Amino acid sequence: MNSTASALIVATMDTKGREALYIAECLENEGVSVCLMDAGIRGHCPAAVRVTREEVARAAGTTLAKVQGIKQEGRALRIMTTGAESRAQDLFRQGEIQGIIGLGGSMGTTLASGVMRSFPIGFPKVLISTMASRDTRAFVGTKDIMMLYSVCDLSHLNRVTRVVLKNGALALAGMLREPVSEAISALSPPILLSTLGTTEACAQALRQDLENHDHEVIMYHTNGSGGRAMEEMIACEKIAAVVDLSLHEIGDHLFGGDYDAGPARGAAALGSGIPTVLVPGNIDFLVSGPFEKARKQFPNRPYHIHNDAITVVRTGHKEIEMIAERFAELCDSAAGAVGVWVPMKGLSAFDRAGGPLHDPAGPEIFAAAFEANSTGNPCLNRSPHHINDREFGAIIFRALTQLIEDKRVAD
Repeated sequence: MNSTASALIVATMDTKGREALYIAECLENEGVSVCLMDAGIRGHCPAAVRVTREEVARAAGTTLAKVQGIKQEGRALRIMTTGAESRAQDLFRQGEIQGIIGLGGSMGTTLASGVMRSFPIGFPKVLISTMASRDTRAFVGTKDIMMLYSVCDLSHLNRVTRVVLKNGALALAGMLREPVSEAISALSPPILLSTLGTTEACAQALRQDLENHDHEVIMYHTNGSGGRAMEEMIACEKIAAVVDLSLHEIGDHLFGGDYDAGPARGAAALGSGIPTVLVPGNIDFLVSGPFEKARKQFPNRPYHIHNDAITVVRTGHKEIEMIAERFAELCDSAAGAVGVWVPMKGLSAFDRAGGPLHDPAGPEIFAAAFEANSTGNPCLNRSPHHINDREFGAIIFRALTQLIEDKRVAD
């Protein structure tokens, strides 16, 4: 254990005071000192805290009395979250905290997760929540927040909440026992690679080739959150190169699929001038939920039930053209070298001869639409392979290596 380890506990002490104090007790029993922050608004705080609710409000540029006068609870919560984030960052910069833990229902989870997302990857973050069995994307965002489902309501201590709260505290204590030794920003620039399971064969072969040439590779799972995380890392860290092998999140954004990474997907690398290879991997399908939802959302399509929670839906030809137009728009605004490669035998594991969503026309429709909407720089390259063929991975490796070398010479 780091002998100076201290954890910040973020809680609304008026509603979760007993639970927060129990977490503090569990941490202290493990040799972790605690710093309590109260971001509650209405009721009584049952114990002395390091950061009071009045301080939190002041850090947001207002007073607690003014926050208490706000009738709309969501607005009040946003203000207190801003103040809590500011005070937490003060403690972090001063070296007073080495980890953070929070707890709550929907309001407390929103508050604590907002604070946690302001911390870098690798900084220990644990969130015990009644919301952890639901869609957690709004809370986790693009950060490494460990969420633990509370099972029952966090309204009092009982045999269930005691166990869950203690487990959360022990998880944080374990992280603090072996702290991350080196900040991500201090390491050599990595190569970022996007993929899904349906392009995994290509991604893994490419990763191996790159690692064999002494490159560190970070792979992102393009499920909406993954694409956002990759864009954020490109914007915040020094990156050597990017291979965007799985850009189907663009289609999900355009047409309402579940793996929507927002309107800026693909823009960070191109805007920063990082050597980038783009492949329209997985644009042959859109992602929806259970089959009945998919059938209602995208009627009269070829479907493939991936599992009980995910059904993929074949992309239409007009949709492929619109995705290609977006690709062309992104490439035309690129600040650096870009290579675009299209595997003409299929764009995913589902899109090959005999596959559930195979459409032989799809790759050429994409290629033609890209060329029709692009200024011609970069030029598009057609490859006579399937995306998961070993030969295609080798082509991408050579193309990326050349882009990296060209940039090195130019610099």
